[in-house]
Amino acid sequence: MPTNAIAPSHSAPAAAAVAASPAAAAAARPWRVGLIGFGCVGQGLHDILARHPASGFVISRIVVKSPTKLRPLPASRFEFDATALLADDSLDVLVEVIDDAAAAFTFVAAALRRGRRVVTANKAMLARHLPELVALQRAHGSTLLYEAAVCGSIPVVRTLDAYFGAEPLRRLTGILNGSSNYVLTRMGNSGTDYAPALAQAQQLGFAETDPSLDMGAFDPRAKAVLLAAHAYGVFLDPEQVLNLGIEGIAATDIAFAASRGQKIKVVAGLQRLPDGRVTALVTPQLVGSGSPLFGVDEEFNGVVIEADFAGEQFLRGRGAGGHPTGSAVLADLAALRQGFAYQYAKTAAPPTHATDLEIEIYLRTAEPRLIDLLDFSEVSEEADEDGYVVGYVALAHLITHRDLLREYGAFIVRTGQLRPVGEAAEATEAAEAALETAGRGW
Repeated sequence: MPTNAIAPSHSAPAAAAVAASPAAAAAARPWRVGLIGFGCVGQGLHDILARHPASGFVISRIVVKSPTKLRPLPASRFEFDATALLADDSLDVLVEVIDDAAAAFTFVAAALRRGRRVVTANKAMLARHLPELVALQRAHGSTLLYEAAVCGSIPVVRTLDAYFGAEPLRRLTGILNGSSNYVLTRMGNSGTDYAPALAQAQQLGFAETDPSLDMGAFDPRAKAVLLAAHAYGVFLDPEQVLNLGIEGIAATDIAFAASRGQKIKVVAGLQRLPDGRVTALVTPQLVGSGSPLFGVDEEFNGVVIEADFAGEQFLRGRGAGGHPTGSAVLADLAALRQGFAYQYAKTAAPPTHATDLEIEIYLRTAEPRLIDLLDFSEVSEEADEDGYVVGYVALAHLITHRDLLREYGAFIVRTGQLRPVGEAAEATEAAEAALETAGRGW
């Protein structure tokens, strides 16, 4: 008898057995989602799932903080005790999208201790507690994904963890905050000052009523901390990372960049140094037309990954908003259903974080004492009439005095150049020694 003649009698029972198995039944039914938070991202996810019922996920329970807040769903859909969701084993996954970092950590940590699957978008909470959250997952067999915490719809976290988990990276640079990028775009395109550009961003919903986290570069700093863990395997305290914002920017600064054919962007820069150590900076930076980030305008985000073997990769997309960020949450839900978890492969042998560097900056200030305070090791350009100076300063000085710089309204842009502390002095000493040797006729 031909072999294909006996196939139906064996394959039909096997197929029936697979279909009847608990795993297949679970895969066939929609996953039940417990949602904590119903702001911009929570509503975005709810809308996406309502429009896309074939996604395989349904929001079964929604917990919110305020009983009186007006929402686009009936009041009966909401409840107010997040701890009740922790004990509900009928929920396949918990999604946390609130704006309170402390409350978010309490909930997420408790869920991980119970072995639950969790998705979060809270970058501030993650940046402060990532090592502890990773340890909880390993101890309790739970899973935490957070693609939505960085760059909205851009799949950068999973790209770093899954695709570049084994490959060394030279650097990662990115525009990680759409609010500040929108303000800079408006200033560059229309020549307006900071205040009206910010007001327009707030009117359009691209900036918060209190814009300090975005404009002060605290938001992109938190995202840079998360990217550092996946790009290089190093867990950083946010306070270790220099963050300088754009609150003190003026039209003259935009004009200075334009005179050089450049734009000012708030750029997160992670870089491997020649000695293998890693540095992380989040500040305004001069960006030339040769960079992919030059054309990332308005509320968009962009990330450039430079790998040792794969070369340069560029990711661009919407970095905020209910639907873009909600789509990232949906992607994490789908990944969880497929059994995906971050591997953190590079954390097994993390590099040292370096701060003993000098970076070249443009500083504009009306307070000359700040120039003395930063103690420039080298000045290449100075314009008293415009109140700016260009030169090298120690990164440690900028970290130490960043609050004072913000208090006095100073504006700083880095050129992108950095070097070890003392390199200029060593070069000068070498040159002087060479001249002395030449004078002796040796």
